[in-house]
Amino acid sequence: MGMNVGSSGGSGEPEVMMDINTTPLIDVMLVLLVMLIITIPIQLHAVNLEMPVGTPPVNLIKPEKIQIDIDERSIVYWQGLPVTAQELETNMTVVSKATVQPEVHLRPNKAASYAVFTNVLASSKRIGLTKIAVVGSEQFVQ
Repeated sequence: MGMNVGSSGGSGEPEVMMDINTTPLIDVMLVLLVMLIITIPIQLHAVNLEMPVGTPPVNLIKPEKIQIDIDERSIVYWQGLPVTAQELETNMTVVSKATVQPEVHLRPNKAASYAVFTNVLASSKRIGLTKIAVVGSEQFVQ
């Protein structure tokens, strides 16, 4: 019936096996893959914010509000007037040296370039402005 008991040549030597056992190779590759996944650091795309801790003190003097707008063509406006990047940094530097820092309200348009928005945020942090609010976020809700 269909059973192969030995070689047909009649000699006592077994046949040479031509197949490669791939199980150990797969095991080694899986171990290397797990080690690679564990050793790769997790990449986080986040902005580090320094949030206040505790209850805020009561402000008797209301700070002025500075409005920075970014329109759909990625033009930056300071209090309604278009400004260049250099003028924006100059204005921010002047404002940051005030005894009571004003609140900066940053209002980006939905179609504005993200790079312009992040440059404004980075400039404000580098210059030392700490009271920044991103307003108008309801336009991003879909």
